[in-house]
Amino acid sequence: MPQTPLTFALFGSVYQSADSDFLHQLFSCLHEKGAHVLVEEAYLASVNKTLGKHNYALTSFKDLDVTPHFVVSIGGDGTLLRTASKVMEREVPIIGINTGRLGFLADTLPSYISEVIDSIYAGTYTVERHSALEIKTIGEELNMHSYALNEVALLKRDMASMISIDTFVDDEHLITYQSDGLIVSTPTGSTAYNLSNGGPIIDPVASVFCLTAVAPHSLSVRPMIISDRSKVHLKVHSRSHNYLVAIDGNSKALQDTTEVIISKAPYTVNIVRRCNKHYFDVLKDKMNWGKDQRK
Repeated sequence: MPQTPLTFALFGSVYQSADSDFLHQLFSCLHEKGAHVLVEEAYLASVNKTLGKHNYALTSFKDLDVTPHFVVSIGGDGTLLRTASKVMEREVPIIGINTGRLGFLADTLPSYISEVIDSIYAGTYTVERHSALEIKTIGEELNMHSYALNEVALLKRDMASMISIDTFVDDEHLITYQSDGLIVSTPTGSTAYNLSNGGPIIDPVASVFCLTAVAPHSLSVRPMIISDRSKVHLKVHSRSHNYLVAIDGNSKALQDTTEVIISKAPYTVNIVRRCNKHYFDVLKDKMNWGKDQRK
């Protein structure tokens, strides 16, 4: 057991009603371990309402100005993506508790929370290191979080015609996509927007990125895997003279004179897994991957 108290920072979904039994179990378990618990200010109101008169000496934060030992994300995959954006640069291990729907990233069910906390204090857990994308622009300032765990997508706006995307990999012209957009995904994001557009499933620890067109004009255009050491330079041409850049689902309109450069981020997103939980198990459980539906 650690000699100094561990600090846990909790982020949660304010759009879901909190589970009373689960929260009692979580905070009771952390309290018994002597942990220092910080709760995101926006989520604390929901926690206090759910816990009622029980007092676990919780400390709120708005902007996390300390580096905790662990971060807990309570919600679905969207909550974990938001949590990762808050702590990515510190590389703090994230425990994803799934109280949402699919729960592909946040794959720990609330019923396993005591087991997970015990494994942390016993040192019997593993950490998956997930690569991320860094986004830079030439022209307009991005003015939004510039790292993505899942993907960066360049998309046409509203009812506009398809866009042309001149794509360069390490300064060499690869292709000019004629499509509704282009997705640059990490292995982690391969099962997200990339997969819904026909991209491949990639082992999350592989050292690659994937380029997948959205509704390409030509049937000969297929998803492409490139090394994550590569730099992707994108120049968009649009009849409406603008386009959307979406970073893990958060989007912003840019003028088509603005170029986008995507490369591997200098940080990894570290996700805590139980030792007996493997990626391929998650694929089978969450997506029925490889299962024969005739049985």
